[in-house]
Amino acid sequence: MNIGDRVRLMHGREEGIITRFIGTDQVEIAIDGDFTIPVMRREVVVIAAEEAKFLGTEPTAPTQAQKSQQAFINPVSPVLSGSGIYVALVHQSPELLAVNVVNNTDYDLLFTYGEERDAKYKGILNDKINARGSKAVSHLHLKDFDKWPDVIMQFLLHRAGSTSLLQPELKRLKFKASSFYKSKNMVPVLKKEGYLFQVDNKPQTLNADKILEHLSENPQPVADNYKLKTPASEIDLHIEKITEDDITTMSNSEILRRQLAVFQDNLDRALAANLPEITFIHGSGNGVLKKEIQKILSRNKEIKYFEDAKKEKFGYGATKVKLK
Repeated sequence: MNIGDRVRLMHGREEGIITRFIGTDQVEIAIDGDFTIPVMRREVVVIAAEEAKFLGTEPTAPTQAQKSQQAFINPVSPVLSGSGIYVALVHQSPELLAVNVVNNTDYDLLFTYGEERDAKYKGILNDKINARGSKAVSHLHLKDFDKWPDVIMQFLLHRAGSTSLLQPELKRLKFKASSFYKSKNMVPVLKKEGYLFQVDNKPQTLNADKILEHLSENPQPVADNYKLKTPASEIDLHIEKITEDDITTMSNSEILRRQLAVFQDNLDRALAANLPEITFIHGSGNGVLKKEIQKILSRNKEIKYFEDAKKEKFGYGATKVKLK
């Protein structure tokens, strides 16, 4: 029993698709792609692919005229010929989409798949996909599009006996309506129409001998040439102040991570430079950034105390940190 299997309830007529496992005893099933229900594993049975053919209920092949009409209504894009690693969302029903990892390469794919919501990551699975293979890893409902999580994949291509050492990769996908519906194409390997996103870069080969040679020729650690840059007494953490990237394409969790990284860097440098105090301007907003900053400060033994900065200057949008 796997995600994507079509199953039938043993004490009912309903059929559906397994969308996820709930603990060790339950599965979630999408009924006709309209709604999902939790069911005990012992209450469902997998429907064999040969059942429809055996019972004589297998749908008849469409006529050429029907094919032409369907192609006119919903034109199919040409099959992609390029190799690579893809995330493909394929309709299981008009409402339900299966999320597939597609390995259209000559290598085995070792990967982890996870999802992030509200800056909280959840690992879903790790697995291996053989060359020119695919695997369904999750299911998403179109009605919940605005609540879809960010997809995070780590992966490594491997082939027994290969003389090349390839670089592992990390990829994040955030689905946006403006680009999602333009991504429709034929999915390699699956040979079905779906929403297709390539996640790999051109594989980078690592030469272990050259890395060791470089280290032996440059034994001096980089830190010897490092010069500490003392931070300013006031650090503005508003995202438009700390990056030149297009912030309209960034998720809330990515914005928060960048802000916290800048905060931590400046705090570390302030401590190293023995500054007496430093103020972080985080804005009022929904208070998430302020809460995360104060959580970090409360665990740092090098902090004497922290408090709201001058309200007449910053309102409630800044925190002053007194350093030991």
